[in-house]
Amino acid sequence: MVRQKSRSVKSKITNFQTTNEQFSGRAGLAPVSRYLDAVGITEILAKRFTFLKKNAKGTALNSIFHQIICYFFDGTDLHMSRFDHLKRDTGYAGVIETEAEEMISSHTAKRFFRSISIVRVWLFRKILKQLFLWRLSIEKPEIIKIGIDTMVLDNNDADVREGVEPTYKKVKGFQPLQVFWGRYLVDAIFRNGKAHSNHGNHVQRVVSHMARLIRRGYRDDVPIIFIADTGFFDQALLDHCERLKVGLIVGGKMYQDIKDTIDRMPDESFLEYQKGTKAWFYTEFGGRRKSWKTFWRTIYAKPITEDDGQVLLEYARPELIIYTNIGMNNEITRGILKAHKSDETEISPQAIINAYHFRARDELVNRALKDFGTEHLPFKRFASNAAFYYLMCISFFLFETFKYDIDSPAIKITWYAESFRRKVLDIAGQIIRTGRRIYLKLPEVTSAVLCFEQLWNQSGSISKIPPAPV
Repeated sequence: MVRQKSRSVKSKITNFQTTNEQFSGRAGLAPVSRYLDAVGITEILAKRFTFLKKNAKGTALNSIFHQIICYFFDGTDLHMSRFDHLKRDTGYAGVIETEAEEMISSHTAKRFFRSISIVRVWLFRKILKQLFLWRLSIEKPEIIKIGIDTMVLDNNDADVREGVEPTYKKVKGFQPLQVFWGRYLVDAIFRNGKAHSNHGNHVQRVVSHMARLIRRGYRDDVPIIFIADTGFFDQALLDHCERLKVGLIVGGKMYQDIKDTIDRMPDESFLEYQKGTKAWFYTEFGGRRKSWKTFWRTIYAKPITEDDGQVLLEYARPELIIYTNIGMNNEITRGILKAHKSDETEISPQAIINAYHFRARDELVNRALKDFGTEHLPFKRFASNAAFYYLMCISFFLFETFKYDIDSPAIKITWYAESFRRKVLDIAGQIIRTGRRIYLKLPEVTSAVLCFEQLWNQSGSISKIPPAPV
């Protein structure tokens, strides 16, 4: 056996000292802070909530909103006590471009959230819709596909809190109704735990508001398609979408009479559709439940393979029923065909199956939101938790736009918040004040890996969010 030499340490640390110089382990928040100022989000929020500021004393509203959004981006600890730690951290204050005396404490943050009443909290939805129009004006889609889903916020271990009730996932919590466009969460209704998918008239109101918003603020001729799962299956919603001249693709329920109809169909009625490694058997027919007055286009599909291409056994193939008004003789069908600018005269069942299949991406947005923020809301009052939730959603929206707008090879759009924080935010930096200027000093290797010069310049050159339409 070879004898190992002991480790020789010539630069061994013998003690430690403290310093008053401004260091930060979250130096990557500096471009985020510049980005928030460039797009003007804190000014928009401050103007919407001017009633919260009774006098000129204390921290300005736009500074409070700026600190709260940076607090969500940071994500180290989303308890209110985190603000007390940040208030003492002059390096963090320097990185987010805020004077140390303007940093808010946990008591200030609590008073801020508690001062927002249930009547005023819905103003946050207007901000989300304004952000949505901003992205539409930048990305300019020819067809707008909007997903609708609910998300359970697990607060099962919470003390008595307004709105925390049993959910379908067998935990107590909240169940907001959320609206998605791609990777963006563009609208939400914060609700108690018992509010199921089709609770009240929430879904119809959301569909009406989104259709009106898009046609007034973006384009009045753009085709709009809403996609929802089986929890939203309802004739009233199909009729509502038809009246609004928007498309709806919604999952249906496999009743026994539908199974009997499918069993009686000849084998030649079934076709195979394959996209990538995924394959389905499918057929279509006109479907109507017993109490319905209208037949709707109905597609039956059964997967043959999993997403990885592995063949499913017969008993393990889940059956799928999809109802839609797309492909019928109506205005939304003509609008979609016109937007595609093709010679096709009909919309294939494969296109409907594919659109419904990608509805699963909404679940990824839910996952990304939970990774960015938290399920455990901190307050006992429903209105305060709603305000916290909406600011988390607005911050998450800006997190997604930041990755898109920076367009840096060092930052991937597909990153979840955990990867973004570890690779971009968690870097060491020092705040230097000299010659009436403030500098952020970074290690050379860190700056090179992150292409920090491009990140810095791009974050401050983004155009402002346009004003909301009247």
